[in-house]
Amino acid sequence: MARAYTVATIALALNVPVKWVDNVLSHFEISGVHQGTQGAVRRIGSSGVMELGVIKDLVDGLRLPLQRALPVARALISNGRLEAGEQLVVVLDQEALWVTLSSRLEFAIEVAPLPRRGRPPGKAKRGA
Repeated sequence: MARAYTVATIALALNVPVKWVDNVLSHFEISGVHQGTQGAVRRIGSSGVMELGVIKDLVDGLRLPLQRALPVARALISNGRLEAGEQLVVVLDQEALWVTLSSRLEFAIEVAPLPRRGRPPGKAKRGA
């Protein structure tokens, strides 16, 4: 089975707030995202991590709006390049991006907290 990452791990690896990753996953369909019912932890596979990494670079580097960055990221990932005109070609070095993301993910896995599951612990009853 392929490895899956938590939202907190990806946020740390991409150097973005957890809320940013959570909002992107809530509003857009990202490949490789495994989510169940409400309250279940989202798990993101390597294809989703790659997509989120390219989206972040497009939003930060080219100042694309998020809803426009998503189809551009998918086109770059599937073709490795995007022709935006006769003289303008955007190229994605997927191997270099994955090497960078992999090393950041390794670090993030060690540091990112695991999400707590279940009810929060209650207060101890007095006199019991």
